Order: sequence, then structure tokens, then C-alpha cells
Amino acid sequence: MKNYRGFTLIELLVVIAIIGILSAVVLASLNTSRAKGNDAAIQSDMNGIRIQAQIYYDNNNSSYGTNSYTESNCSATDNLFSDPTVASQIQGVETANSNAEIVCNVIADGTEYAVSSPLTASGSYYCVDSSGAATTTATALGTNTQCE
Repeated sequence: MKNYRGFTLIELLVVIAIIGILSAVVLASLNTSRAKGNDAAIQSDMNGIRIQAQIYYDNNNSSYGTNSYTESNCSATDNLFSDPTVASQIQGVETANSNAEIVCNVIADGTEYAVSSPLTASGSYYCVDSSGAATTTATALGTNTQCE
């Protein structure tokens, strides 16, 4: 009859190290997936803003608003960003990107607008504008009303 004594300390440490390495790989993968999911939510809400902006334009005498307005929280009283649906979508973008600065611009005559938000996974920006553009850019929107 054989006498079994169990595992040695070295064997246990090797198994624990392997489990630790595998856990680190899984956690890194989850963080990347979470960031990509947030970016997808940002893009979805921004595309919703683009669609709602066209509805707003059609319902408001072919205008996106009366004043030039740039503000990090995109709140306004007399242009596209005062629309409750647009405001809700902007809130969704802010939630998805941890309240990073979103830029909302309307040109003074109300014929153009643009909205830009940073993306979390890539470090780039997602921008939509009145020309129908919905694109990823390397730079922030600034005071422009066209995505570049």
C-alpha cells in the first residue's frame, strides 16, 4: 500500500500563479469590452440626436435655433438642445462616457449644428452634424458646426 502525502508547497504556488495570470487576462478583456460597450452607447445616442435634429428642423421653420450656443452640458433654451428628446439623448451620452465634455454648437442663423463627444475605448471623438455626417474624428469639435 502506498502512502500519499498531498501536494508540495511549490506545486500549490505554481497552481495559484497560473490562476492569477488567467484571472488578469480575463479582467483585462472585460475592461476592454466595457469600454467598447460604452462607445457603442455613445454612438447610438449621438445618432439619435442626428435623427431628432432633423425632426426639430422640420418642425421649427427649417431652423435648428436662433442663437450660437456652445456649452459643455449642451443645455439651451431656444435651439435644438432644448428639445426634451435631444436633452435625454445628451444625458445618455454623458452617462456612457462618465460625464466627459460634450460639445454642442448651433450656428447663429440656425442653419447648422454639430455635436461631438469623446469615445472611451479609442481616445477619439464621435461627431454628428447637420450635413448628415456621423463620424469618428481624431480632434475635438471646438466651435465648428461641421465634423472634420
